[in-house]
Amino acid sequence: MSWYPGTEREQRVNAGSLRVFTADLFERCGMTGVDAALVADSLVSSDERGVHSHGVLRVPEYVAKLRTGGVDPAGRPEPVRENGAALVVDGGNAMGQVAAMFAMRAAIERASALGVAFAAVRGSNHCGAMFYYAMEALGHDMVGLCATSALPTMAPWGGTEKLVGINPLAVAIPTRDEAAVVLDAAFSYSSHGKIRVFQQKGEPIPATWAFDANGEPTTDAAQALTGLLQPIGEFKGVGLAVVFGMLSTLLSGASYGTRLGNMTDGPKAGADGHFFLALNIAAFTDLLRFREAADEVVREIRSSRRRAGADPLYAPGGMEAATQVRYKAEGIPLNGATMEGLRFAAHLLGADAGFLNP
Repeated sequence: MSWYPGTEREQRVNAGSLRVFTADLFERCGMTGVDAALVADSLVSSDERGVHSHGVLRVPEYVAKLRTGGVDPAGRPEPVRENGAALVVDGGNAMGQVAAMFAMRAAIERASALGVAFAAVRGSNHCGAMFYYAMEALGHDMVGLCATSALPTMAPWGGTEKLVGINPLAVAIPTRDEAAVVLDAAFSYSSHGKIRVFQQKGEPIPATWAFDANGEPTTDAAQALTGLLQPIGEFKGVGLAVVFGMLSTLLSGASYGTRLGNMTDGPKAGADGHFFLALNIAAFTDLLRFREAADEVVREIRSSRRRAGADPLYAPGGMEAATQVRYKAEGIPLNGATMEGLRFAAHLLGADAGFLNP
């Protein structure tokens, strides 16, 4: 690992070593080896793709949930209702990643026979970045689509009360030779996790990311964290967040909006809801033709004309795929605050964090 210049010192960490270390921390919290490895992989995969807001930055928060008894480290998700292509899963107050992957794989299994399947989840917790589950469908020649509820951090357009979560949506579409098309986006311009990264670096955030507590745009990360997130597309973004929040919760009986908890007191354990949709491409059309057509979409975007000074053009997920290749070779850059959080968690649990030393 090595130091490289930036707005602050950041350390390059080997992805494989980070996975082993993080999984060990979760095992020390009472999780099985399989479950611990899954949660660790979800976080490190996010860091690999440059989505640091949902990476190992979350480890201290997750360790606290597991140690205080809020989340059951041994929780087991199970189906509680089945009707053809529809499935309801109770997450058993397990870590969200465990419940989410259980449901996604169950939807994939059903879709292999039925062409399409939908799993609605209740009794879950924060499950990390949604691309992780959508991409699970790619290896089965399927399209994956998923969404989740989130703590309310946005207001109805023109309001100042936190009533609406950013409720992210992810879609993964397989290709043949190009990187898969993977969209993972919340219905806010940013997330609290990303703003926390800026706060850690002492950098201002873009003016389009957040409002202060009075509903006025702010570039101060601290004011943003106590204020409101700005929706994408103004009232349209809030509307999309409401709709996908409802789909993520009402079908399964999970908690919606303020019933999930709040950013001051934190989430209520076992209150989160998600949904997972798997589409078996071969049930609709020829698989090879679909993959080749998807390649054409990606290439058309990449080769299209750019405005002066613009960065290279990517289809959704293309930039993240390129980042993952680079970080696997060069190591994942983690900022000082994230490194300190990992060392603190290791100290609490009696784990060896020696590999984190520069």
